[in-house]
Amino acid sequence: MKAIRIHGFDAVPVLEEAPDPAPRPGRTIVRMHAATVGHIDRTVWRGSFLRHPPLPYTPGVEAAGIVVASGRFAAGQRVWLRGSGLGTLFDGTWCEQIDAPDEALGLLPDVLPMAVGAAFFSPTTSAWVALHEVAKLQAGEQVLVTGASGAVGSLAVQLARELGCSVGAVDPDAEAPPTASADLLIDTVGGTVLSAALPAVRPGGRAVLIGYTAGPTLQLDIAHFLQRDVALLPLNMFRREAAGRAAAPELLARLADGRLHLEVRSFALADAAVALEWIAQRGHRGRAVLVP
Repeated sequence: MKAIRIHGFDAVPVLEEAPDPAPRPGRTIVRMHAATVGHIDRTVWRGSFLRHPPLPYTPGVEAAGIVVASGRFAAGQRVWLRGSGLGTLFDGTWCEQIDAPDEALGLLPDVLPMAVGAAFFSPTTSAWVALHEVAKLQAGEQVLVTGASGAVGSLAVQLARELGCSVGAVDPDAEAPPTASADLLIDTVGGTVLSAALPAVRPGGRAVLIGYTAGPTLQLDIAHFLQRDVALLPLNMFRREAAGRAAAPELLARLADGRLHLEVRSFALADAAVALEWIAQRGHRGRAVLVP
């Protein structure tokens, strides 16, 4: 089979021939139809993540495809894959045949394209958990979202509106801070964009911090911040993986019937380097997936 291999951190991904995986107890072999290129993959590739597989390795923490061999799933079953060490502890999903732990798989509805099935988990569950588990969003509250054109941001907008909330988008390139105020800020950008948006949160409100594509540091006027009493709430989806998996079937149902929409851009498997560069561009829309 063909697989993307990384031979050194920040090195150019290489498409190589690799041995086909052999069936093993507790693991499922999946023929990959789409594999997501996400910020976690980019962070592992650059050597900046907490964990990484031994070099050389195949990246990819998410995918969708068809079961080839498994002790738990029927051959021919459509599935999505996410986590359980894929692409962080051992080889991941950027290959024609994925060797995955059984617990990494979930059933993918027939009506959903494979590209959406590969890309849905991180953005939909992050947005859902941020709003419902972390922020405890209430109907009718006012919400501001940074990075609203991105995958997580756009889904946070859709889910908040579904709950009857009014939602505003923060322009990351605006010179002036937002003029609207809000009970809740969903920040997917970080850096100076977060610094500029925080004063728009009403006293006693909260801000959920999801990403840091605009920079990993935040400067605060502590005296002013304490007076406003705004709660800064980090979202760590590795710690909240169970909540995300519990919400996944309902989120897939929303995608299937059109209540939620997720933009996806496809790249050839050989163009993994192009996809990694594309997701690093500020203002890109949707998620990137590799297709064989």
